Amino acid sequence: MKPHALVTNDDGIESIFLLRLVEALLVHFEVSVAAPASEQSWIGRAMSRHNPVHLAEKKGLFPESVKAWEVHGTPSDCMNIALGNLLARKPDIVISGINIGFNTSEVLILSSGTVAGAIEGIQWGLPAIAFSKCVPGDVFERIRDSKGAETSENYTRSLAAAAEHAANIAIHTLNEPPPSGTMLNVNFPASTTTKSVIEETVPAKIRLGGLFAEISPGCYQFQFSPGTHSAMGPNSDRAALERGSISRSLLDFSRIGRV
Repeated sequence: MKPHALVTNDDGIESIFLLRLVEALLVHFEVSVAAPASEQSWIGRAMSRHNPVHLAEKKGLFPESVKAWEVHGTPSDCMNIALGNLLARKPDIVISGINIGFNTSEVLILSSGTVAGAIEGIQWGLPAIAFSKCVPGDVFERIRDSKGAETSENYTRSLAAAAEHAANIAIHTLNEPPPSGTMLNVNFPASTTTKSVIEETVPAKIRLGGLFAEISPGCYQFQFSPGTHSAMGPNSDRAALERGSISRSLLDFSRIGRV
């Protein structure tokens, strides 16, 4: 019997990046999906405490063997509801992604709904990985708004290579799981190939500063800023991506609460 992977994301269940990940995982895993009905970026570990969360089976989007639910909630909602209520078979690993855009540096990691989906997995004692892919700035909005439905040959090949790497990293992680309370945060470069090397990295330290612009008196709207580097050594996640490498960072949450 194949191991069982539970998958989510924060870009929404119809993201092509999620579909390509699921297709690649099916080579090694039985796959279940519980993903948000709509984009939940920058939501972090938020859960829907005050409102009911509605969900429904999603059919026709993934291969027939995949059990999938569309959840009107956050990535953390998706994982918690699936792990606590939906799955007939406990997963062996929790996987989140592939995110449209990178999740590098401490500040973006802590804000990411994709990373939060994986964090929920480690709270249940399961190996967990968050996957994200760098998208060039000049095409980011088009790819995000189309849910990843870009058709250029280079783009299609790069995403397929990232998904193949993700599946291989997932099966390796299951065979050699990281210590309890830790998870992997993996970022793929914009031009990922099957020969892209993996570098062990640490999150870069970046100051984002103000993220809201006044659009009318007393009204502010989120406006992303790339921020400024306060520390980005040669082994940081951002530096690895700039070299065209795959960044793999071990995030250690087991230290929280230690005396």
